[in-house]
Amino acid sequence: MAIAMLLLVLLVGLLLLPFGLPGLWVMAGAILIYSFVAPAQIGVVIVVTAAVLAALGELIEFVLAGRYARKYGGSRRASWGAVIGGLVGALVGVPLPIVGSVVGALAGSFLGAMAAEFTLGSGAARATRVATGALIGRIVAMAAKIGIGIVVIVVVVFAILR
Repeated sequence: MAIAMLLLVLLVGLLLLPFGLPGLWVMAGAILIYSFVAPAQIGVVIVVTAAVLAALGELIEFVLAGRYARKYGGSRRASWGAVIGGLVGALVGVPLPIVGSVVGALAGSFLGAMAAEFTLGSGAARATRVATGALIGRIVAMAAKIGIGIVVIVVVVFAILR
């Protein structure tokens, strides 16, 4: 029964990720709690691995929107605009049911990069290209976090089955 509950919480955590919610941390917390329930199945190495992967996912999400804005010709200011805009957008979008934080983060990254690029005197075409890069970066970051979540689940399943 405990294994089924753990797997259910891990899947819920995975489903939280596309919505910009802290699914990796939910997964890491569930693994930590399960390690106390069944210490023979999940050891410290698995708990630490899950926590490190969750932190890596957050770092990737924080960095990629800005990196893609720079890759698409944006300035350092546009890079920071994408990161800050994504965070603000995720918070502002929360009141919308179900997809608000996702839409907010995507729109915030786009608008933050665009606004920052405009402050440097860039034209609309350049600012839009940079903002598109920031949007692509945010989407890639979401996909990366989902991939990390899948890796966490696979690691836990193998630890339980061994």
